[in-house]
Amino acid sequence: MNFIGNLIWIIFGGFFAALGYFFGGLILCFTVVGIPFGLQCFKIAGMVLAPFGRKVVTTNSSSGCLSLFANIIWLLFGGLYTAMIHLCWGIILAITIIGLPFAKQHFKLIELSLMPFGKKIV
Repeated sequence: MNFIGNLIWIIFGGFFAALGYFFGGLILCFTVVGIPFGLQCFKIAGMVLAPFGRKVVTTNSSSGCLSLFANIIWLLFGGLYTAMIHLCWGIILAITIIGLPFAKQHFKLIELSLMPFGKKIV
């Protein structure tokens, strides 16, 4: 069932959304300062490409306040915007019964796109 959900997701926009995160990650990786943020874009791109059957968990990493500081920077420079996009699409898809599984995936992506540092995809 996850395969079918991921296939439908990819056909109806998941591929282009993942491509956007991937190119954003490439642009961020061109600068030394942007490399950690680019890596997070790649992580989000992998999740956006196939969200069915995967979940986001919080890790107990040893980065501590660096992770918090990076999440704040991420939040200010695009994280809030991308989370709002996923929220809007989730609400639009939740209106119909057939869109509920896809809305659930967008709501799952809000957590990752809002603050990706310290999160892991399982």
